[in-house]
Amino acid sequence: MQEIRNIAIIAHVDHGKTSLVDKIIYYSQLLRETEEKVDLILDSNDLERERGITILSKNVSINYKGIKINIIDTPGHSDFGGEVERVLKMADGVILLVDAFEGPMPQTRFVLSKALDLGLKPIIVVNKVDKENCKPDEVHEQVFELMYSLDATEDQLDFHTLYGSSKQGWMSNDWKEPTTDITPLLDKIIEIIPPAPIKEGVLKMQITSLDFSAFTGRIAIGRVSQGTIKENMQVGLSKRDGSMKRVKVKELHVFEGLGKNKISEVHCGDICAITGIEDFEIGDTVTDFDHPEVIERIAIDEPTMSMMFSINDSPFFGKEGKFVTSRHLRERLMKEIEKNLALRVEETDTEDKFLVYGRGVLHLSVLIETMRREGYEFQIGQPQVMFKEVDGVKMEPIEHLVVDVPDALSGKVIELASQKKGELNIMEPKGNIQHLEFDIPARGLIGLRNNMLTATSGEAVMTHRFKEYQPFKGEIAGRINGSLISIENGPATPFALDKLLDRGSFFIDPGVDLYMGQVIGEHSRSNDLVVNVQKGKKLTNMRTSGTDTNVKLPPPKKFSLEEALEYIQKDEYVEVTPKSIRLRKIYLTEHERKRSGPK
Repeated sequence: MQEIRNIAIIAHVDHGKTSLVDKIIYYSQLLRETEEKVDLILDSNDLERERGITILSKNVSINYKGIKINIIDTPGHSDFGGEVERVLKMADGVILLVDAFEGPMPQTRFVLSKALDLGLKPIIVVNKVDKENCKPDEVHEQVFELMYSLDATEDQLDFHTLYGSSKQGWMSNDWKEPTTDITPLLDKIIEIIPPAPIKEGVLKMQITSLDFSAFTGRIAIGRVSQGTIKENMQVGLSKRDGSMKRVKVKELHVFEGLGKNKISEVHCGDICAITGIEDFEIGDTVTDFDHPEVIERIAIDEPTMSMMFSINDSPFFGKEGKFVTSRHLRERLMKEIEKNLALRVEETDTEDKFLVYGRGVLHLSVLIETMRREGYEFQIGQPQVMFKEVDGVKMEPIEHLVVDVPDALSGKVIELASQKKGELNIMEPKGNIQHLEFDIPARGLIGLRNNMLTATSGEAVMTHRFKEYQPFKGEIAGRINGSLISIENGPATPFALDKLLDRGSFFIDPGVDLYMGQVIGEHSRSNDLVVNVQKGKKLTNMRTSGTDTNVKLPPPKKFSLEEALEYIQKDEYVEVTPKSIRLRKIYLTEHERKRSGPK
């Protein structure tokens, strides 16, 4: 039987995990010479490529010196932390990637603590040593201190460090002596990572992730931790409530290279995909029906934020989307919770509104963006943070926020974070960069990124992760300025927009079709203002309509999806369609808004 090594690659967002996996794939020549070489092979979904982040973990395997190495690429962003925890269950060791300039970041701490708790031994890779101003030796010390502070065992602290550049495709034991390829890393994996243990006995396999195929339905993925699983085998599926269900394994696949290979049996230690099992959840155990042995379930991080999803009821309903009814919306959200573990969906009193709970604005906005690309049309309410009550005290989620910003701009960052009830814990210089660490309520993060990037001219690097629940910190001042609202339906004219410039700034281009109640700009004062942007110029013999086109307007402010979600107030929705993102008031007419009372 072939020896197997199961290894997960963990790191902070943007430290080069996926690039390293690419180089391993090229090295092992999984792609034929004739195939076009693309970057980020594993980031297969459009969103992942555009944003440059990994959202879903991926499996790939290579054969090196007769040993099969299963490599699992994990997401680095804290909003997808639930994904990382599960995946680590399948590994026997981890490669921790750390940027040679930035050093360990919040997310590095988060994923490393999870790996150490599971008793995994890490191989440290100090990446990007080709960058200017990098300090690999210092970073190595920082990693040691971090592991010590996370209560690592002596064996875990006795880790091996490699230095290299995923981009250039080399690894070495000494960063001053570059090599030509990544073989030192692969040799190290075989030397340090223990082989997958072979345990005979009753079949045990925990389902840790899932895939979906239109032909075979849901596919359960996990690692066989004991015994052997065979094709067409009758097995038991242990559910959350303790019940046991008899199911049949239809097909078995193991990960070979970038794809999957059909196989008749899978032995202990290997990672496989099973088709034919219906109605399973993540954390269920596949075992012998008559003599079951159940693996302890995986605890999943609780969601900290919710948003209201409802069908689109604006005047532009159904113009751009393919799936617009509440049935479509419900089916799609229910399908999402099957594979997105950190997500929860609750139905409300009304048929067409759903409360969706997730880990943060990014986590939910990735779902929204995926849905709009699939052709869905719907509306989203303002993100709300989830509060708890413990012994009569109102508790709220607190995030650990880390900001790296040029020295001269650090004052602005501290001021902005303090306004949002952030407490400064650490402030230390790293060259000409100030490293700031705050404890801040999760509520305070909504809208903070935009303000911070504006105040620092895009120089601030901001990351955060969930820390714990703490007593409520008091009210946080929201957006000061009111909204400019369209008074009627129809296209906006340059003439009207030009005349209203002194009232505030606009989010729309001239000629764009609008409806009554749509938010089209930001008022220069704190109250909302209804404006007529459809008004044209009165023509006489002396004045021609041609001069209207000579109006010079400032460019409108365009929102990305996250920015729009962070911008809206309680009485506003974001309307999302495959082609547009619009802001609107919940009540479209003026008298309805007055009737519903003050904001």
